Amino acid sequence: MEMDSLPNGNSTIPTTTTSITTPSTALSSKLTQLTESLKLEHQFLRVPFELYKKTIRTNHRAVEKEVSSVISVVNDAADSDISNDDAVQHLTSLVSRLQGLKRKLEEGNRTENLQAQRCRARIDHLESADAENLSEWNNTRMKRILVDYMLRMSYYDTGLKLAESSDMLDLVDIDVFLESKRVIDALQKREVAPALAWCADNKSRLKKSKSKFEFQLRLQEYVELVRAEDHLRAITYARKYLAPWAATHMKEMQRVFAIVAFKSNPDCAVYKVFFEPKQWDFLVEQFKQEFCRLYGMTLEPLLNIFLQAGLSALKTPLCYKDDCTKEDPLSQESFRKLALPLPFSKQHHSKLVCFITKELMDTENPPQVLPNGYVYSTKALEEMAKRNDGKITCPRTGLVCNYSEVVKAYIS
Repeated sequence: MEMDSLPNGNSTIPTTTTSITTPSTALSSKLTQLTESLKLEHQFLRVPFELYKKTIRTNHRAVEKEVSSVISVVNDAADSDISNDDAVQHLTSLVSRLQGLKRKLEEGNRTENLQAQRCRARIDHLESADAENLSEWNNTRMKRILVDYMLRMSYYDTGLKLAESSDMLDLVDIDVFLESKRVIDALQKREVAPALAWCADNKSRLKKSKSKFEFQLRLQEYVELVRAEDHLRAITYARKYLAPWAATHMKEMQRVFAIVAFKSNPDCAVYKVFFEPKQWDFLVEQFKQEFCRLYGMTLEPLLNIFLQAGLSALKTPLCYKDDCTKEDPLSQESFRKLALPLPFSKQHHSKLVCFITKELMDTENPPQVLPNGYVYSTKALEEMAKRNDGKITCPRTGLVCNYSEVVKAYIS
């Protein structure tokens, strides 16, 4: 399928060329298409794998901490001279803690098994794709892409219903996005505690990626204390939570510390920006970026990426003309906005497509020019003239003329 330009300022529509295919060539084409499709499933596998690794690390840290505490208590009891009653009490306490540790291990094991099951389900889903069920597999894939878009756009209930009705809960990342929802909702309410807790849970990975998100959260919390004119708490907070960042973020800290002198309504634009509500919107967007980076997700929704891939072949300067036809997706403002960062498609050979019949105009069906300059195919004009006693009506301008007045156009 090739995308070609319509004449007279109209946008592109698909035109097809007919060829004879045998079952073997059709199967080969489907397999090639399937292979290319599977190359785009990196995020589909990586997200549950990253969540699986995170669960293992969390469980390991919890067990390590509890075991270390139990060993410390045992060593202290062994080194001290205690009575039999105290020894029994210590042992009873240790048994209780070990039973609690056992419950944590069992719960952690169940969680890990669920994560491993999800990874297995996705691998099985990819392996199940073949040429015979390609249409059904692509249909499921489209639903996955739609759920991804809904979750990113905060339509959590709708995304969950679509996943449940399509029986693909293991193939979408509902729980991952619900984790982000808690943080986003809190930030929109101007609360940083859930976001800071998320940073603590992922501290090592955020540090490895040199993330500034936690620092920005601390700065904003400091700004809110200054806004409330609680300067003593603000200074104490800065010493405790901002001082450790001084080595790498001294410039930002110097600027934000100066806002104490301007209080909550500074006239200087350099410091006034710290008190603007858009700072919270900036934190929400920054969290979304860090969250996607942590799980190996694309920053853009998958639906946008796939649509842009198609729009890149359709976008031409003619698409932005006032007389762009409604058949062109780029006649819609939402698609134009999505295609805005894309380059124009490069077309080496233009092909004329009839506005009336949507058929290709070539030597077998040559273009004809009306007195008003609009071009239509010979086949369309002949059929119109037969129905109207040799009269032709231009569908765009309403001009009525005789068929004898049209002039044949030649394509070079």
